[in-house]
Amino acid sequence: MNNPAVILNAFGKADECVRVGEWELRDPKAGEVTVEMLAAPINPADLNIIEGKYGDLPPLPGVPGSEGAGRIVAVGPDVNSVAVGALVALVRKGTWAKQITVPAEDVFPLPENTDVLQAAMLGVNPPTALLMMESFVTLAPGDWIVQNAANSAVGRSVIQIARALGFRTLNVVRRPELFDELLQLGADRVVTEDTDLREIAGNLSIRLALNAVGGASALNLANALGKDGFLVTYGAMGRQPLKIPNGLLIFKNLTFTGFWLSRWKKTTPKARQHAVFQQLADLASSGQLKLAVHQTYPINDIHAALAEAAKSQRSGKVLITF
Repeated sequence: MNNPAVILNAFGKADECVRVGEWELRDPKAGEVTVEMLAAPINPADLNIIEGKYGDLPPLPGVPGSEGAGRIVAVGPDVNSVAVGALVALVRKGTWAKQITVPAEDVFPLPENTDVLQAAMLGVNPPTALLMMESFVTLAPGDWIVQNAANSAVGRSVIQIARALGFRTLNVVRRPELFDELLQLGADRVVTEDTDLREIAGNLSIRLALNAVGGASALNLANALGKDGFLVTYGAMGRQPLKIPNGLLIFKNLTFTGFWLSRWKKTTPKARQHAVFQQLADLASSGQLKLAVHQTYPINDIHAALAEAAKSQRSGKVLITF
């Protein structure tokens, strides 16, 4: 096949709905570039899209994937921002193909010494972490952030970016064997889900909580917040709704809101998006941000890759290589 791609024919079980096949590739038009993909991660949102359980489902048949890294192999007329041969990161749908043609404004040039696997993971989890820290509360060095799912890719990004910016993190995980790993990553405090956070957070004046679980775990975060705090929900791993006591709204004046990177991308100018990715690329190149890789799979082993990515206990991301 000249341009092999992962093709989603219907929503449902991955082993029934996903196949590797030939995907049409067109030459770039004005303002477009063609990228030869090198690597792309499998994110939870990708698995949800395959199952048909995501908030923004693509037309079918289609190519899944939401980010990745590759090299420019062709540029269309009027493209001056990147040149053939440049290493770039992409944050857009349809990255699980050998080559894709996209608007030049959707690619972000990276330094040549950037690790390809790290570059492939820069576009979704790290900006989610950074933007949640910036968009709701004005934090000062020394301020605390509390989060659950701290061993997730977003959680690990929060720990590292917070450390780089001078913030401190109180991190909730399910398994105590994760403590040492997250502390070495830069976490200030790590506890398990059965810990009553009120006993720890009483004097910390925490104003920002990041929730990826829901249910009782989210309530535990809310109880840890001080007055006028924000609980930001960006995931629902526990598949349980938030149940918030009235007193937290009345007496603490807490705000409960959500964050979705796709919405931010649709409403944010490209110049601002590129500035965010530049900040993250700088953190990555300086060694202050590094995401864990669990395993890589060639595109032809997509079913094994998806099965591995669906497992709950992994040491990092599963990536597809081309």
